Amino acid sequence: MNKSSGTISVVSTTKQWGKPPWTIDFCPPSQPLPDKVNVAVIGGGFTGLSAAARLAKLAPPKNVAVFEAEVIGAGSSGHTGGMALAETAAGAMPGLGDVLTGVSGIIREFEIDCDFSLRGVWELGRSGRSCESPIQWRDSGELRVVSELPGGSVDPGKLVSGLARAATRHGAVIHENDRVEGIRFDDPLAIRVNGKEIRADHVLLGTNAESLDLSALAKRAEPKFTLALATGRLTKKQLVELGLESGRSFYTEDLPYLWGRIFRENRLIFGSGLVGLSSWRDLLTLNISNGEAARLMKRLEHRIRRLHRQLRDVKVTHRWGGPILIGKDWQPVFSRHPKSDKILVLGAYSGHGVALSVYLGSWAAEVILNRRELPDWPSALS
Repeated sequence: MNKSSGTISVVSTTKQWGKPPWTIDFCPPSQPLPDKVNVAVIGGGFTGLSAAARLAKLAPPKNVAVFEAEVIGAGSSGHTGGMALAETAAGAMPGLGDVLTGVSGIIREFEIDCDFSLRGVWELGRSGRSCESPIQWRDSGELRVVSELPGGSVDPGKLVSGLARAATRHGAVIHENDRVEGIRFDDPLAIRVNGKEIRADHVLLGTNAESLDLSALAKRAEPKFTLALATGRLTKKQLVELGLESGRSFYTEDLPYLWGRIFRENRLIFGSGLVGLSSWRDLLTLNISNGEAARLMKRLEHRIRRLHRQLRDVKVTHRWGGPILIGKDWQPVFSRHPKSDKILVLGAYSGHGVALSVYLGSWAAEVILNRRELPDWPSALS
């Protein structure tokens, strides 16, 4: 791909994770690798791009560079389902603050048009159901709305693109197809990128479920691969019958797990299933058309068609999957690297990464600039 031609970036160049129904339409201008940077951000997803935008805006004299092994959004961020959930998978963490309000502020500040909506999220259950539930589905029992929580949805492609534009606009440089191969823990730090050594005063690792050897999370968090599909356009009448005319996202509070949301043009996204991995490196060769991923995708589609008569013959337009990283006790990682206090590690969002990664990425930038402290919660890296 000629990055100077204005060609639209695709979500992934080498992975066989399927195609989600959104586009990443920002292509960072190509620049040569530097010899030294003030801050090296590793990973061009929500975490890294949010951090880079904040760093570049707050400290414009500093040299901020993002190093992405493929293209921006090629990992978890471009392959998420786009549900924005409050707090963390472990609930409210000490000093965390209001994640959704924080993300809303970041999106407004950087003027990102990403269809961000906080209409709320329904919890669906098979017991203790509400008599007034607009949803009445069949799925290993009767699924009904049992509660409503803060949350909503976003277009992941637009959010990745918007964060990347903001970072570039404020002076950060994004290097696509430049994989970080290793880190030398000296002072200053040095990262090896495509065979070249680049010195860095600080490093932020935002690769989540990938490159776990670099982040020291290889034996401290468990990578999984989850699946999703998108339907064709439904009529307003169909949405009413399904109980989804309010636009709220949803997920089940019990197993078997299922989540979903409305996407633009009255299309639906559903997700479920976890593919087991022996290590994060399995992600490099995982193909949703083969093996366990293909079997679980087929099961998901069959399950969706049985939920309600309005879904029986619905067209499936997109099938894809993406990685998540599950930390100890479902807690996210926001910590210094065990080999250097000048390296921050973020990840293990355990399914809450859409909002949490943007929020913590911006927070991490302020930690690097000594404007804020790390949160006071247990770390998997301790």
